[in-house]
Amino acid sequence: MVHVEDRTLAFTPPLCPDNLFGHLVATAVPGVEEWHDGAYRRTLALPGGPGVVSLRPIADQVDATLTLTDPADADEAARLARRVLDLDADPAAVDGTLRADPVLTALVDEAPGRRVPGSPDADEFAVRAVLGQQVSTAAARTHAGRLVRGHGTPLPDGFAGPGSTLTHLFPSPAALTAVDPDELGMPRTRKRTLLGLVRALADGEVVLDPADVPASRAALAGLPGIGPWTVDTVAMRALGDPDAFLPGDLGIRVAAERLGLPARDRDLVARAEPWRPYRAYAVQYLWAALDHAVNVMPG
Repeated sequence: MVHVEDRTLAFTPPLCPDNLFGHLVATAVPGVEEWHDGAYRRTLALPGGPGVVSLRPIADQVDATLTLTDPADADEAARLARRVLDLDADPAAVDGTLRADPVLTALVDEAPGRRVPGSPDADEFAVRAVLGQQVSTAAARTHAGRLVRGHGTPLPDGFAGPGSTLTHLFPSPAALTAVDPDELGMPRTRKRTLLGLVRALADGEVVLDPADVPASRAALAGLPGIGPWTVDTVAMRALGDPDAFLPGDLGIRVAAERLGLPARDRDLVARAEPWRPYRAYAVQYLWAALDHAVNVMPG
């Protein structure tokens, strides 16, 4: 039997939904995430069984519909939903710090309250980050969708509701250890990186814990093929590190050029010192200077 429960998710305004929902939907993994009927929806692996959370921004609140196997999972599903939308952020502190830099003032004033789009599962996002190394958003979604279809846990028939494209839970690291390298349509070096990551996660060699960001960063950085971009992307999107920074990201480099910021990574890092401890939010404002789907509210 399916349990459906509605919740209102409060937050401290303002909240800019454009980049938040835009990013989640632009990078959505087929079968796991979707934009449907005016809401971002995704599957969740919960203690009592599969779940689906539907998140719809309305004025100064977010309406959440939780579809659960076990009603006892409602609080956990709501907690994960808050993490995905970064609803516990303090926009006054973030925007106050970033607005003080003349380069960012106009971007902050134009759309204050930008949040960092998150993930309910750090292991899942680490896999997705490796799939996204040096490829387009569309290619990363394609790679992830293949893994979901081949190794994810299917939802019960009809669980996600009529018209939904949600079909699976994202595969666990243990499930992904069974991946045949020949089914991965990517360069040999990235195959090794991905398979090394899932083995390390499955074996407990690497533990990604939002409660211990420094240890998680160090463990991830110790794996072959995992560079600074991947570590900081995971820290920003899945571990809740508000100061993670991506100087080597292509979008950040383009934005930096447009805004007259330094081009070299180390120079940009030095220039970003005044943005601490909120450089992850500065990344969201820098991306906002680009014409990209991640900045556009879906629908």
